[in-house]
Amino acid sequence: MNLKIGTRGSALALAQARWVQEKIEATGLRTDLIIIKTSGDRLPDRAVQTLGGKGIFVKEIEDALLNDDIDLAVHSMKDLPTELPPELVIAAVPVREDARDVMVSRDAVVLQNLAKGATIATGSLRRRAQLLYYRPELKVVPIRGNVDTRLKKLAAGSFDALVLAAAGLKRIGREERITEYLGPDVCLSAVAQGALAVQTRAEGPARSAVVFMNHRLSYLEVLAERAFLERLGGGCYVPVAAHAIASDDWIELSGMVADPDGRRLCRGDISGSSDQAANLGKQLAEQLLREGAGDLLS
Repeated sequence: MNLKIGTRGSALALAQARWVQEKIEATGLRTDLIIIKTSGDRLPDRAVQTLGGKGIFVKEIEDALLNDDIDLAVHSMKDLPTELPPELVIAAVPVREDARDVMVSRDAVVLQNLAKGATIATGSLRRRAQLLYYRPELKVVPIRGNVDTRLKKLAAGSFDALVLAAAGLKRIGREERITEYLGPDVCLSAVAQGALAVQTRAEGPARSAVVFMNHRLSYLEVLAERAFLERLGGGCYVPVAAHAIASDDWIELSGMVADPDGRRLCRGDISGSSDQAANLGKQLAEQLLREGAGDLLS
């Protein structure tokens, strides 16, 4: 069997897809990588929030799956909407990479020591809100482009620091650029950050061919976080964060909703049996909604 793997064409997306490709080929199957340009890739200079709709980095790839042009897709799980086409499934969640956010600064200055008025670049409303909540006197500016483009802009002096996902830097071999890991008390990570989604059609041989990659604890963490997001009704474009830590029989989940300028922030924690992961996500969302998160989301 020869499996066609669909992926975006960025350095990070290709690194992720090749990692999955190696795992599959180690079982004796043959694979081909098929690069698909998404609507999010076609407009690299537009703010993500202005492009409209959820799934701007996955829709064209899902269409290729639905049309049988590819057999499986490798996504960053955080790009995947909580509602999937009924014909498609997340067949595997491989072992999760580091879920934390990190700061990269020009002069190796940590967040706490940045001068008042220093400029931090991020493409994420979630990061913007939490950074401004933590240090409202900083200037947070938007940025698009792949990781290397952002690092070049930092080196050129376009801003003083940059906040990125640890997972992305590690997967493309840029871990040495990290100045500081940001703790969850400063910047709680995006829903499913650091996790991959291996997506297939619900029917067909590809699903059974990749299920061996599913990592139970990573799957449970993502399940709780995505249930939290789904209950809130949020997408990638509102300041929502969630991070779960699962063990064999227990799971702890933290969640956060903020206004985009970081003036108000609503946060909570919940824990319970790991077989209740999805229910715990919903319960934490309902708790935050009772405490005012709905006003922030609207």
